[in-house]
Order: sequence, then C-alpha cells, then structure tokens
Amino acid sequence: MKFGKTLVLTALLTAGAAFGLGTNDAHAAENYTVKSGDTLSKISIKFTGDNSLVNSIAKDNNISNVNMIFEGENLTINTDAKGNTTVAPVQTTQATTQQTAPAATTQTTATQETAQTEQAATTATATAATTSTTNSTNSAKEWIAQKESSGSYTATNGQYIGRYQLSASYLNGDYSAENQERVADQYVTSRYGSWEGAQAFWQANGWY
Repeated sequence: MKFGKTLVLTALLTAGAAFGLGTNDAHAAENYTVKSGDTLSKISIKFTGDNSLVNSIAKDNNISNVNMIFEGENLTINTDAKGNTTVAPVQTTQATTQQTAPAATTQTTATQETAQTEQAATTATATAATTSTTNSTNSAKEWIAQKESSGSYTATNGQYIGRYQLSASYLNGDYSAENQERVADQYVTSRYGSWEGAQAFWQANGWY
C-alpha cells in the first residue's frame, strides 16, 4: 500500500507540474497594440525593463526593419524570449518629419524660383512694350515737329510759335523749349490721345 500511495502522489505531482508549465506558457505570449511614439525598444522596456525583447519581437512579428513599426499595429510579445540587447538606433516620428522637410522645402524653393522667373519675364515684356511705345511716341512727335517747323523752337508763323507751331495763347507768353514741350504734350493728349493719333490726323488733313 505504501508503494501504491507513493506512485499515485508522484503521478499527481508530475501532472501538476505539467499543468503549471502549460499555464506559464499560455501567459508568456501577449498581444500589444502599437501606440503613437512607440518603438520596439520602448515596448521591450515596458515588458522587461530593458531592450532584450527587441529582436524576438521583430522575429515573432516578421518585422524586417526594427526601426519601422506603425501605430495601431498588433504585436505578439513573448516575454520569455531574451535576445541580443544591441539595438540599432530607432528613428522617431520627429526624425521622420525632419527627413521629409527638406523635400518640401526644395519643392517650395523651386516654386518660388518659377514664380520669380515668370515675374521677371512679365517685367521684361512690359518693359519692352513700354520702350516700344515710347519709341513710337517719340517718332510721331518728331515727325510732326519736322513737318511744322523743321524742329526749330524759334520758328514763327503769325500767331503760331515754335517747334510745334502752337498758338501763342497756349504758350501764355512763355516760349521756352521746356514750356513748348510741356504744352505740346498737353494739347496732343487732350485732343488726339497720343502723338500717334496726332500724326495720323496730320497725315489725313495736313495739320493737327
């Protein structure tokens, strides 16, 4: 009978040990959902207080790059696994943002350069147009001056005085070249809109 009791007790102890071992194994692997700012190193420290689980987490979850995990990802954590504690430097969200920034800055700079180029082209076109208009105005003005007085500021023809043969009343007693130019511009602008318009009228009528 003693032998029988001993055998039964041994069997129970063995079963209890096996049951306990199975229970420990069941709790050794845990599920963990990745949160914002998490890295494998931080997760390992949460479970063991050090980096010993980094490699095992990567292996168990088929993570090829230990520096790349995603928020909301479900990971299996085997707390019994202890591996090499040497871990490659982990990139944080901030580092990723800093790496992305130069590309955005480059794109912005390129856009600014394009805008500046377009503005320069517009300015050049406007300048060319203004120059062309000025040249045309000067040409028409000189054409009339030559027709009216051969370009002389002292030419007279009755009541008409100077380079543009303006009425003496227009010049108001001031026959200087400066006043002749100023009054002629005012007269032509108010009556014809431009020297080109005055030239066209002169060509059609023989006076302006």
